[in-house]
Amino acid sequence: MIALASDHGGYDLKCQVIAYLEEKGIAYRDFGCYGKESCDYPDFGRPAAQAVASGECEKGVVICTTGIGISIVANKVKGVRCALCSDTVSARLTREHNNANMLAMGAGIVGPNLAMSILDTFLNTPFPGEEKHARRVGKMEE
Repeated sequence: MIALASDHGGYDLKCQVIAYLEEKGIAYRDFGCYGKESCDYPDFGRPAAQAVASGECEKGVVICTTGIGISIVANKVKGVRCALCSDTVSARLTREHNNANMLAMGAGIVGPNLAMSILDTFLNTPFPGEEKHARRVGKMEE
């Protein structure tokens, strides 16, 4: 299951992510927000990150206008490795090298077509568990 969250600036892109997940038959839980009224990204990003950290959700996707604030909030939760990505190479490498369990995107930075490619890359790239990368991920969790 994928945890989803956005603020008002990421709401439209989150709706497109939901359509993508539904088209692919991927289960998700939407932690909000649920409209375009001004709101605070920590109110939604933190619960999504907690769901990933607890194991309730396997991965998470969080979105605000830049992706910066909501990624910072997610990374405050122990056990979360949230990567802000604006290209597919970063999305692939953060899964392969960092075993990132959350993806942050900036709705004002990436358009919907690129965002869906980033999402697809993030969700479909496995962590190969190569010793050097597993060791580094382990050190992040200390």
